[in-house]
Amino acid sequence: MPAIGFVVFEGFQVMGMAALSAFEMANLVLGRTGYEVHVLSEHGGPVKNSLGFSIDTAPFGPTFFDTTITTGSLVVTPSSAGLLDYMRTAAQESRRVAGICTGAFVLAEAGLLDGRKATTHWGHARTLQRLYPKVRVEEDRIFSVDGNVWTSAGMSAGVDLALALVENDFGQEVAKAVARKLVVYLRRTGGQSQFSTLLELEPKSDRVRKALVYAKENLKNELSVEELAEAASLSPRQFSRVFRQETGQSPAKAVEHLRLEAARVMMEDGRHPMDVIARETGFADRERMRRAFLRSYGQPPQVIRRSAEQERELAVH
Repeated sequence: MPAIGFVVFEGFQVMGMAALSAFEMANLVLGRTGYEVHVLSEHGGPVKNSLGFSIDTAPFGPTFFDTTITTGSLVVTPSSAGLLDYMRTAAQESRRVAGICTGAFVLAEAGLLDGRKATTHWGHARTLQRLYPKVRVEEDRIFSVDGNVWTSAGMSAGVDLALALVENDFGQEVAKAVARKLVVYLRRTGGQSQFSTLLELEPKSDRVRKALVYAKENLKNELSVEELAEAASLSPRQFSRVFRQETGQSPAKAVEHLRLEAARVMMEDGRHPMDVIARETGFADRERMRRAFLRSYGQPPQVIRRSAEQERELAVH
């Protein structure tokens, strides 16, 4: 039975604990105790989190767990010697160690990320790289796996990492069922951007936002200016003007970014042929999709799919 050691410290960010829900739901889906979860701290007892209330913890001891996860904090500060020693030993004794969000700083300070790929919250990524130049920081990934060391982006991405751990342990169908119970998408792949296209565009009016949501839900359509304008209840001319004012992009460019984002998710999922992906995301054919990927990512779709396959293999092994 995989046992989870979840490490916290004074001032830990409370949302990091959301990852534990994935293991709780996995037990429910399995109909048995698939995971035992132990919340730990250096000295045990009540530990106060970022919201100011405390949770009870067990102290570090001689027993180590199948997977040891350290959460992070809103403000990165040096870790205690006891925490660093515990994580170093855990890296040798546990099958996997992980850092959620700025938990990557704990792993880096312990020397566990030297020469490894790792990610963290985008707002801290460059600081991580500056403080720990031996780490191969991947700034814009949801989570990263290198050997037995796993790291995630922001605190909510800890749920994606936990779902990936569940999939690693019990297979894709169990992970899917867990995701459904958590009412989240299964799962954002590690290589997916920390930012969604809709978030980056940041439309200011409900009408433009409505048109973008319509586009995202109807990528197989042509999504002409006329179609989007109708969804926004504006004339085509007025829609084009307002759209560019609010997003800084033309409707056509924004739609292409939405198609690219959806296509990349399907590629990283690994279950769909390229022709199907091109059709389902509105590119119509593989060549048109390939040109769009080269324009935006500088890489053809095959390279992105191959990278995702390698990531899955690393997660398995």
